[in-house]
Amino acid sequence: LGGAATVNALTGMDINLASFLIPWGVILYTAAGGLKATFLASYIHTAIIFIVLVISVYTVYVKNFSTDFIYENLQRVSSYSEAQCSNMFQSDGVSFYEKGTYSCGPVADNRDGSYLTMLSGGGLQFGIINIVGNFGTVFVDQSYWQSAIAAKPASTHKGYLLGGLVWFTIPFALATSLGLAGVALQLPITSGEAGAGLVPPAVATHLFGEGGAVMMAIMLFMAITSTGSAEGIAVSSLVAYDIYKTYINPEADGPKILLVSKVVIVVFGLCMGVLSVALHYMGLNLGWVYMFMGTAIGSAVVPLWNLLMWKDANALGAVVGAWGGMLLALCTWLIVASAQSGEITVDTLGKLEPNLAGNIVAIVSSGLIHVVFSLAKPQNYDFKSMGEIKMLENDQSGLAEEDYQESVLASAKMWIQKWGWAFTIIMVIIWPLLSLPAGVFSKDYWSMWVFISIAWAFVATFVIIWLPLYESADTFKGIFVAMTGMGSKAEPVAKDQEQPAVTL
Repeated sequence: LGGAATVNALTGMDINLASFLIPWGVILYTAAGGLKATFLASYIHTAIIFIVLVISVYTVYVKNFSTDFIYENLQRVSSYSEAQCSNMFQSDGVSFYEKGTYSCGPVADNRDGSYLTMLSGGGLQFGIINIVGNFGTVFVDQSYWQSAIAAKPASTHKGYLLGGLVWFTIPFALATSLGLAGVALQLPITSGEAGAGLVPPAVATHLFGEGGAVMMAIMLFMAITSTGSAEGIAVSSLVAYDIYKTYINPEADGPKILLVSKVVIVVFGLCMGVLSVALHYMGLNLGWVYMFMGTAIGSAVVPLWNLLMWKDANALGAVVGAWGGMLLALCTWLIVASAQSGEITVDTLGKLEPNLAGNIVAIVSSGLIHVVFSLAKPQNYDFKSMGEIKMLENDQSGLAEEDYQESVLASAKMWIQKWGWAFTIIMVIIWPLLSLPAGVFSKDYWSMWVFISIAWAFVATFVIIWLPLYESADTFKGIFVAMTGMGSKAEPVAKDQEQPAVTL
């Protein structure tokens, strides 16, 4: 949905056509290469995305402007009156300014109306919505589970934590550079265009001309195809293994599973295009869907967590909690929108308050429902069946014996609990709280903020590009040796010496 809107803005392509062309780029290599193609494409695409990101941050704060320039302009914009804003947005002497449509003048619910503060009522509401919604996308998204299962068991925990810290660069650095530059330069970007995700393309085009449009188009394509490929593989695996093999054809072998997976990838890709067109015709943009996301799927978070971590978690209670929490969240969302605005429309449902209420009710009510069921009738699950899941094929490539040792996995669990909680508390609680005493940022405080975002962007880019290459050095060496014939041929393994299948 967001990709089609951006392609339409950058190239003029019909938005409905773009909605279908984008998935086809994903379908082709995903159906052909499967999970391995997804991993390889994700690495290449992520590298390109971060290179574009670093160029954008460097251009805004080093090449074209400075921290002082952005700071002074943001403070000036927040001091504008409605009359001054009206004079800013004119065409042929006629003002097209509408209050609330453009980022001009003081920001409601912000300290002194400034853009340079963490004391923001709207920011706090959006932050809660963002946390609940992203909990939902991680817990409910099969691609995260599938990537974790496919990765080395003894190192997955570090990869996910590092990936989260690297991912944080994208909203942090892009918002600090292209996002605030759009306001500081007073580009005529409407709230609707911002909600559709068009701020980075607009600012990049202003800074780089046609080259900026090309950069953003490439960055967009890399992000969408990488994500779409992972989702295609995830959905195809669910259908092929959990539906087709479990209920339709329990005797299905590898080739049949592969065929079903490829068919599902094609069908799912087409459905993505259909859904994008449908949402567009309903008048929904990327921002609207993003804020609604937690209301729709946040109710699955706590039941899933309990099922994985609590032996007494009740299976029926998890189902009732997930569905019941969603229904309660949807009702709350509609009621708050009606009470606040007096009517239920796309615009009123897209406001912060109804979405905040829906998100909170989704994640809290589902947890309470599941806990009540589990306490009333504890299941006392021993997790034994999880270790008896049989593999379809005995593929142990890239795995070492230590990857299945209980001591190693227990150590990994302790490590991720320690550092996972530590980074969560630092990023979600300590960092925002330390920013509150600053009130409206001073020039020095703002300079420090920008320095952190620039440093984070460069370090993350280096890590995301270099670390996979470093960790795969032995693999690359083996491929080079095999291609050049410089190494000796390995002795074949005798039939009776083959390792037994390892269950996950």
